[in-house]
Amino acid sequence: MTEASSSYSSSSKKRPRSPNDNDEHPLGRDQICSSLEDNLTFNDTMIALQLMRTQFPKLEKLVVQPFVLQSQLYSSVKDRTQVDRDLESFKKDKVLRIFKLSSGQDDHAIMFMDDYLKQVAFAIKRSGGEDQDGSEVFEWFERYVVPSKLDVSINQLELCSLLSRGGDVTDKHITLLMNAGLLTRQLIDPNIYWFAIPRIGPILKGLSQEGNSFAVEPQKV
Repeated sequence: MTEASSSYSSSSKKRPRSPNDNDEHPLGRDQICSSLEDNLTFNDTMIALQLMRTQFPKLEKLVVQPFVLQSQLYSSVKDRTQVDRDLESFKKDKVLRIFKLSSGQDDHAIMFMDDYLKQVAFAIKRSGGEDQDGSEVFEWFERYVVPSKLDVSINQLELCSLLSRGGDVTDKHITLLMNAGLLTRQLIDPNIYWFAIPRIGPILKGLSQEGNSFAVEPQKV
């Protein structure tokens, strides 16, 4: 009896095996914690961009997709150097596009790529779309230029080279792109074109009158 009692006492002290034991879990405790931290780490620049996009005003008479001024982004995120790195990365990944403002302000506009493509489609429709001679250039622009050239500007030689993947390029084609507001010619060098956000002019004018702010800027993140 004494031996049996001793055996029972010894077995009762053993801790039941838990499904959380390291040898039954594919990841160790440290690895699990590290994985959770990675999942909870957000990109401050992207958070600010998405928040400011939701604050873009709804305009009754103007159809303009949301955009963010780079100066506003700088004032909303603590690390300006990190913002520049993130923007460059997002641009290379074709998440967004950056545009040099032609309003005289030393600033840039940032627009998510999906919003930009919607703005391009609307601009093409308003300019007459396929009903005008030379309208094939719009398809060439969307298919060959937009995904290939991610900088804020493009020279005429490269522009014509990319467009020529769709067909023979003429001066009229370039004029159609400019009339639609997709390109603006650089004043200093007429062989350089800025990529532009169509129909953005009235909004930029309002920005200059309202102290460069069209939305409540988020607190620093």
